[in-house]
Amino acid sequence: VQLQASGGGLVQAGGSLRVSCAVSGGTFKRYHMGWFRQAPGKEREFVAVLTRNGDNTYYADSVKGRFTISGDNAKNTVYLQMNSLKPDDTAVYYCAAALKFSSEWSTYTYWGQGTLVTVSS
Repeated sequence: VQLQASGGGLVQAGGSLRVSCAVSGGTFKRYHMGWFRQAPGKEREFVAVLTRNGDNTYYADSVKGRFTISGDNAKNTVYLQMNSLKPDDTAVYYCAAALKFSSEWSTYTYWGQGTLVTVSS
């Protein structure tokens, strides 16, 4: 399966942005679909996951209540809607797919190339 992330950009603090993860070579509903991010000089961290078949969503405490992960079956695409953005949200955002549910990035087998989100203060 191949993942293509897009939608990053520059946004002011308090603003919103939606990043997308287009899935090809298979349906995203077969996988646990995660979003991770990596800021300069920091380790990659978990942001959110949409479980297989879209049954449940889980979020890192740092984004809970501000970010929403969802999937569009018709477009075979997973989204991360980001609201009330903060400068600390600045990072490269990666989508990933795993057959096993986890918030650990090492569990994920398939990765998109990343899309940069920059939040200005």
